[in-house]
Amino acid sequence: MKIKRLISAVIIAVLLTGCSGLRKVQDISLTSWGVKYLVPTSARSVDAVLLLGIDNPTFAFTVSDVEGTLKRNGIPVVYFKAGEVEVKARTSTVYELPGSAMLADKTSILDLLSIAARSNYDGLTVDVALKVKLKSGLGTTLNYKDIDVTRFTQ
Repeated sequence: MKIKRLISAVIIAVLLTGCSGLRKVQDISLTSWGVKYLVPTSARSVDAVLLLGIDNPTFAFTVSDVEGTLKRNGIPVVYFKAGEVEVKARTSTVYELPGSAMLADKTSILDLLSIAARSNYDGLTVDVALKVKLKSGLGTTLNYKDIDVTRFTQ
């Protein structure tokens, strides 16, 4: 009987330790964002490097296959795709994420430059889908809709 209690106690301790690690996943946050540079590749597209401030109190992971739409007052402004970034464990760091963007209809390069220069965030939201993968290979796709861009400005 004592052995069953000991085994049960060990199993409960292991499960609680694992669950506390999973609870920290909710604490991963995007703390800031910015544009390192924009390079026009045509009259309607640009290549860019974004700066993402990520506070990660838990394990390392990789973000990849980022795709989304930047909208102003619900109307698409820019469609974007981005590459891959490896987020280090237990750090709060700014990472560089290379990508490209295509301007939506009725959007000018000047509109995009205004956003990149941090001068006009009124009504900006973003829809984004991205893959998150652990070193073990386990991963998932995350989808977010209508995220207010001003939440991440400093």
